[in-house]
Amino acid sequence: MPEQESTSSPLAPTRESLHRVAEHVLSAALKRATGRIALRPGPGGVRTPPLDDEGRVLALVGTDIALLVGAEVTRRAALTTVREAAEAVGVEAGFPWTKHPPGTPYRPDEPLTVDPGAAETLAQWFALGDRALSLLAAEVGTGDAAVPQVYPEHFDLAISVDRVNYGASPGDAAIAEPYLYVGPYDGPPIRDAFWNAPFGAFVTREEVATPQDALAFFRSGRSRVAGLVRP
Repeated sequence: MPEQESTSSPLAPTRESLHRVAEHVLSAALKRATGRIALRPGPGGVRTPPLDDEGRVLALVGTDIALLVGAEVTRRAALTTVREAAEAVGVEAGFPWTKHPPGTPYRPDEPLTVDPGAAETLAQWFALGDRALSLLAAEVGTGDAAVPQVYPEHFDLAISVDRVNYGASPGDAAIAEPYLYVGPYDGPPIRDAFWNAPFGAFVTREEVATPQDALAFFRSGRSRVAGLVRP
């Protein structure tokens, strides 16, 4: 059974607060500027691809939001509320959705809770996942078609290869700790110890120390989906 969300850990409120800023400030600005929404891991957290020809990038860095032009930080402010985060970097708050609502509620003036240690843990988890997923993509020959991206509605880092999602999640309401997952589009091919969730398989960060550990998990899932590993 997936572990239920712990209310005492600083990871949960930090993750939820970062998710809200990522969706209603970073991805919102990216969509308005380019029509795209997916973010990328970066030093200290997550960030947008360049918003324009000037190379402007919005980034979550630890407990702060920052505006970068190239490699230079031109604005930086502590995360307090969604509205103030957007104002600090000169963009409009609120995800501009049309058909599908955002994954987090838009409460622009609700205080954010961001613990420095928890923010660093999540940034390191995204960095580990990015390295492992990039290695997997290179290994299976997907080229640029499977660049690891942080999807704002779920706030997890993932690629999709041959109708299977591979990802690194910072945790959620069902699985409290950061975890890796393998999620076939059609669900688990069989039921065994590896396929331990309705969506597929997961392992938490306690079982993963390095990008190579993560890559081994992704490889195992890929082999099992292909039928190369028998129960």
